[in-house]
Amino acid sequence: MKSNERILAIDLARGVSVLMVIMVHTLWIYGDIPTQADTWLGEVVHFIGKGTPMFLIAMGVSFTLSRNQSIVLSIKRALYILAAGYIMNFLKFVVPVLIGTVPDAFIEAYGWTTPVILDNMIYMLLTGDILQLAGVSLLFMGIINKFSKNKYVPLVIAFIIAVVTKEVHGFRLGIGGIDYILDLIWGAEWNVYFAVFPWFSFILIGMFFGMWYKEKNKSDAHIFKRMGIAGIFLMIIGGGLCFSNFEYHFGDYFHLGPGGTIYLAGFNLILMWLANLLVSKVKENRVFDFFFYCSKRVTTIYIIQWVVICWGMGALGYQQFGIIGVLILIPFYVILTLGIQKMMLDKLPLLKNNKTNITKKSISLQKP
Repeated sequence: MKSNERILAIDLARGVSVLMVIMVHTLWIYGDIPTQADTWLGEVVHFIGKGTPMFLIAMGVSFTLSRNQSIVLSIKRALYILAAGYIMNFLKFVVPVLIGTVPDAFIEAYGWTTPVILDNMIYMLLTGDILQLAGVSLLFMGIINKFSKNKYVPLVIAFIIAVVTKEVHGFRLGIGGIDYILDLIWGAEWNVYFAVFPWFSFILIGMFFGMWYKEKNKSDAHIFKRMGIAGIFLMIIGGGLCFSNFEYHFGDYFHLGPGGTIYLAGFNLILMWLANLLVSKVKENRVFDFFFYCSKRVTTIYIIQWVVICWGMGALGYQQFGIIGVLILIPFYVILTLGIQKMMLDKLPLLKNNKTNITKKSISLQKP
């Protein structure tokens, strides 16, 4: 099912996943440790969080379908998204510190003591989030696309990254600024949550399927069926590797090994197949329209939700709520985030003009 040349399955998956992110972040910031670790809600939300790679697969597909894929434009987009990522960090971390609303418990979770010093604020400002990953990845995507149009090139690179990640995780040279760049590429600490190794693998897999999609005359049925088949295959391989040595192959969610990367790639490809099944069998409706709306505003919604969730700690505290409290806060932050998007950002002239020029086959700030 298509509308105005949009791949509706990608839209649906991305729209659903950005709302799931709000659920995950609300639990992390407001749910107490027992609620996160020992309850059905914690289990459900952490399972939902495993859908994050859908953002990245969609990014790879969108890049290959954009009309202009030059290195110059990739660099411009990369700088644009990186700027958005660091502005987000400033708003969600540094501003609350400067005005004195950050709970002591949040600062202590970093292993720091109050008052917060300049080095602490710089650390928070430079935190590697998914927008930093998207920005750095765009630089590499432009280079790959420049030198090869073969769809198997990004696929091979994806699996090389997945395999070697654990071997290079945390490698540094002991030189300040260079070490930070290396952390963005393959960091093993908590200053970077989404390092290029291994998370770029998901984007590259998206590029592979995007190139294949174009080769097959843009047939949704063909490409999403292959996504489903590949997803099952990858889940079996990745799951087997994780079962053999969970600590090495999965470790923790943010510092995946080869088995975990392969497993999550498969899991999210199956989710993509399911999204296409839905849009193929069910007529467009208001629920779909709502998710499509969210999909077109992925980046701004992502920034808004992180900022308001972090600012809310000034009034609600850090990790203070049980199941009932988190269940109340999740819809509150979903409504607040979308309300700000709708009532404020949608009315900005720059964003309104941009939206008229965005198609599904383009990649912009709204599609990291």
